[in-house]
Amino acid sequence: MKTQILSFKTYDDHKLWNKLKAGDEKSFSLLFEKYYGDLINYGNSFSPFAEKVQDCVQDVFADIWLYRESLQEPNVVKAYLLSSVRKRIARLYERDHVFRKITTTDSIEFLFDFSVEYELIDDEATAESVLYLNKLLNDLPARQKEALFLRYNQGLSVDQIAEMLEVNYQSASNLLHRGLLTLRREWKGSFSVIVLLSSGVF
Repeated sequence: MKTQILSFKTYDDHKLWNKLKAGDEKSFSLLFEKYYGDLINYGNSFSPFAEKVQDCVQDVFADIWLYRESLQEPNVVKAYLLSSVRKRIARLYERDHVFRKITTTDSIEFLFDFSVEYELIDDEATAESVLYLNKLLNDLPARQKEALFLRYNQGLSVDQIAEMLEVNYQSASNLLHRGLLTLRREWKGSFSVIVLLSSGVF
């Protein structure tokens, strides 16, 4: 198990992608296990139906395997997977009578709630401050919150965020800027907002 976990973290995504395109099932499985949790968490941010989200994630990987020979190598594999799950959920919303009709991915609302992992914070005062920042984050408009999540939680570039949200670079940059501007205006703590967002406590 220990060796397997190391493989998830150290194996190059592009090598895995190219090997799965050649039909290597082990590389496909490694890629699946490496990002399955992230994709489920991201998918759950758009839908309260966990089973449907699991189906969407599994369908994305099923399509990758089925059409592997014709797929182009993405610039960033993780961004491609996140975007694929987002689009799959948008299509689910469109065709499923349980949901209201929508036709574009920008119509699905990002429902993710940032939460503090208290075990990572030893100082009580710091924990309380970060909890307040956590509230500020969750009060942001959904699109700004999603952009910040993709930038600081998932490590995507502004270009990749723009592609995922189906907007131009300037619009994605504006979403990030407005979100950070609000946080900086309201945040009274001694720690930089950027440092806390990048620290992994959310």
